[in-house]
Amino acid sequence: MLDVQNQADERNIDIEKVGVKNISYPIIVLDRAAGTQHTVATVNMFVDLPRRFKGTHMSRFIEILNKYHGHVDFKSFIEILEDLRRSLEAGSAHCEMTFPYFIEKSAPVSGEKSLMEYRCSYIGELSETGKKLLVGIQAPITTLCPCSREISEKGAHNQRGVVTVKLLFQKFFWIEDVISLIEQCASADVYALLKREDEKALTEHAYDNPMFVEDVVREIALRLNSDPNFPWFSVEAENLESIHNHSAYAYLEKTHIGKDTKR
Repeated sequence: MLDVQNQADERNIDIEKVGVKNISYPIIVLDRAAGTQHTVATVNMFVDLPRRFKGTHMSRFIEILNKYHGHVDFKSFIEILEDLRRSLEAGSAHCEMTFPYFIEKSAPVSGEKSLMEYRCSYIGELSETGKKLLVGIQAPITTLCPCSREISEKGAHNQRGVVTVKLLFQKFFWIEDVISLIEQCASADVYALLKREDEKALTEHAYDNPMFVEDVVREIALRLNSDPNFPWFSVEAENLESIHNHSAYAYLEKTHIGKDTKR
């Protein structure tokens, strides 16, 4: 049969990324408490398309993923990228796997246990110049507004926020440790299950630890920057504001820490 994708394209234009998105696929991740955790990832897979090809072979992306069925994990990530480059005759390959990760968490006073969901991701690129692997971790937090507490005679507004950290790393680390670090830099944790005594304790704890989104990203960055295992990272915080019709947002990267910003 005629291979249309391999035909020449006269427009002479390279394409940076072509491929498939939003594939639901089972993967295995390391779990400090249980050893491993089975979850379902949303997978995006891309390669570059040289100008000499009219199109890419979409079926090969799925074939490569199926080749690792039952063994899709962080260890096989580079192998998948290598297979993509080789099979599709590409100069570079890119893959993203985003998945829910669950940790059993005990409420602060009652000790009631529940499963807390976090969103994590593996992000990888492979080309002739080298490879780059990142781990992304997203955790919900509680923040209490320092300004609201300062100007109010009774209470202060608080809200749920979302923190996303992306990490370039040199050696293995536990996802749980980074989640704990994020939560320690918030006004208070978020839990799946709370009793009344827990709500009281968390509300009062948040009141004693007011945080802007700016405070959150700076505190997280200071802690990550002290760990030589992370040569690069980004920290993003978004407050889903409770009394404003917008979100508050802050973002920074390690490359900005310690630099003179005077103009």
